[in-house]
Amino acid sequence: MNTSKKETEYFLELIQQSRKGKFKIYIGMSAGVGKTFRMLQEAHTLLRNGIDVKIGYIETHEREETQALVEGIPQIPRRSSFYKGKNIEEMDLQAIINIHPEVVLVDELAHSNIEGSKNKKRWQDVLEILNNGINVISAMNIQHIESLNEDVKKITGIEVRERIPDKILALADEVVNIDLTTDELLTRLKEGKIYKKEKIQTALHHFFQSKHILQLRELALKEVATHVERKVETEVKTENFKPIQFLACISSNEKTARNIIRKTARLASYYNSPWTVLYIQKSAENPEKIALNKQRYLINNFNLAHELGAKVVRVKENSIHKGILDYVLKHNMTTVCIGKPRAHFLQRIFGYSWIYTFMNRLNERQIDIIILS
Repeated sequence: MNTSKKETEYFLELIQQSRKGKFKIYIGMSAGVGKTFRMLQEAHTLLRNGIDVKIGYIETHEREETQALVEGIPQIPRRSSFYKGKNIEEMDLQAIINIHPEVVLVDELAHSNIEGSKNKKRWQDVLEILNNGINVISAMNIQHIESLNEDVKKITGIEVRERIPDKILALADEVVNIDLTTDELLTRLKEGKIYKKEKIQTALHHFFQSKHILQLRELALKEVATHVERKVETEVKTENFKPIQFLACISSNEKTARNIIRKTARLASYYNSPWTVLYIQKSAENPEKIALNKQRYLINNFNLAHELGAKVVRVKENSIHKGILDYVLKHNMTTVCIGKPRAHFLQRIFGYSWIYTFMNRLNERQIDIIILS
């Protein structure tokens, strides 16, 4: 029995286990690896097994192999809207809920819906579909994961605008990596199986460079491995299992705070753990005193933390170390994440004696501290 057939049979079992919709995501390192193709293959297998499968939204990108597989799978008509002088077709969320198939295919999970739609993002549509008891098979690229945004930007030099909170990937019952070697992907590109001929050279000189593909492939493989480890942690708990609770301590510094939030989100996602973002507001940073740009940065970072699944807490306290310690002890945090402080910062905030006191207080209660660069 081939791997894809085994995957389909396992998803079939998941469907039959629960009334709430099951969620499966095909993930890949880039466009053209075959995520949509595999989704459609699975749909045909499910149809042959008597499962009511329908296409909610599929993007074929005019690829012949993919378009051929659409044939024979019932489609739920898209919703047509006039937007900025153009007629645009979007997935019809309400029609999917009303028709209520057993399984619906929803491509391009990171897609932003047009203005006036019920939800801003397609992943929000998917949550509604799942909550209505419909099983969903979807697809996305690794570069759309929110907490990997900085990593992807460093690799490709491109900032991905459409992003998905890590919590959505964590909700998935199955995450399947569609993997190709760099040579296989580049061959597909050169043969015109990913983009039209006029776009091939541009792609080869920008996103589809070998070094970029290799690094994105590594990210995708790690992400799926992490998802499997999370399932083991949550479903196969040992007697000594102690749930981890992360506390990300941020300041009003925009870039440092954003970095701490994203890195803590990755850690919390890895361990499938709840996490909190703590901002200690000194009197000098009261809303009426703090600079407007810093206030705006703070709000943006709070919003980012919420999107990534954190609880955000603002505590008024002039002593930062006291504010952190009090919160850690009161709320049973197990792991404290802070940015790498400079020497003068440590002296100003903690005082040199407080460095040791702070560490010792955490150590006495077996609380880990992670200093993020």
